[in-house]
Amino acid sequence: MDKAKAKLKGRRKRQARVRGKIVGTAERPRLCVYRSNAGIYAQMIDDGAGRTMVSASTIDSELRKACSGLSGGEAAAKVGELLAARAKKSDIESVVFDRGGRLYHGRVKALAEAARAGGLKF
Repeated sequence: MDKAKAKLKGRRKRQARVRGKIVGTAERPRLCVYRSNAGIYAQMIDDGAGRTMVSASTIDSELRKACSGLSGGEAAAKVGELLAARAKKSDIESVVFDRGGRLYHGRVKALAEAARAGGLKF
């Protein structure tokens, strides 16, 4: 259990360090990614107003059935595509990427690349 706590503590430290430097605005919101064992969640946040502008996840009603038989990376790519589509509807073109202390690898990378392919710039 000691090793698991140390790993979590390190991730929390990285997360706080990154969040101290990254700020989302109304014109360029922060794209925050949260990854759990079961799913992946992404939201665009305007830190000035303190509100979520757009969100998507594997538990959304639009994606739940589509993501049920997919691998983690494929499901994350679907979430990235949906997020980019919702951002276009809200006239959001550019974002600041916040990977939440996780490595830019695997599901986080798949979501980011799908969002880029959908038209988001970051």
